[in-house]
Amino acid sequence: MGAKESLPGDGPVPEMHHYYSKFMRECPSGQLSLHEFKHLLGLQGLDPQGDIYIKRVFDIFDLNQDGFIDFLEFIAAINLVIRGKIDQKLKWYFKLYDADGNGCIDKKELLSIFTAIQAINGHTNMSAEEFTNMIFQKIDVNNDGELTLEEFISGVERDEDLMELITKSFDLSNVLKVIQTGRRNSI
Repeated sequence: MGAKESLPGDGPVPEMHHYYSKFMRECPSGQLSLHEFKHLLGLQGLDPQGDIYIKRVFDIFDLNQDGFIDFLEFIAAINLVIRGKIDQKLKWYFKLYDADGNGCIDKKELLSIFTAIQAINGHTNMSAEEFTNMIFQKIDVNNDGELTLEEFISGVERDEDLMELITKSFDLSNVLKVIQTGRRNSI
């Protein structure tokens, strides 16, 4: 066992209970719709780009694609954000960018998702175009204008600056903080 591995019943239980009671308080039906998801995160009234991004995040968390996030899907998502290994997170990011689901990310997909993320996070020191061009310049090894999952993961893992940039840009911990504290914009 590693230094900080927990035994069953050794810690996550109160945390799970906390998430479960919060989830059930926010969502008594046990099924979180896209509308409720946006409400929970205080993200109603976004521009169309922001809406697209939140819908993509919701769809990826909705593992069985039934149009709702249930508690198990919710916990799986939180687990990925908190405890996920970097390659798991990179696979998740890849899935987020690959809007048409064809197994490759093209410049248009990356540009559109980064623009949407900027609309929500609102802070960045480069434009969506600069970001997209830089990513492709650094990791599109065969210059075909598309990134496969393999190119994406190995390219990002090879480049520390890029890893930091992607991790910061697509950081979902602010989403998590909202879920944990239950902050709402309806004050």
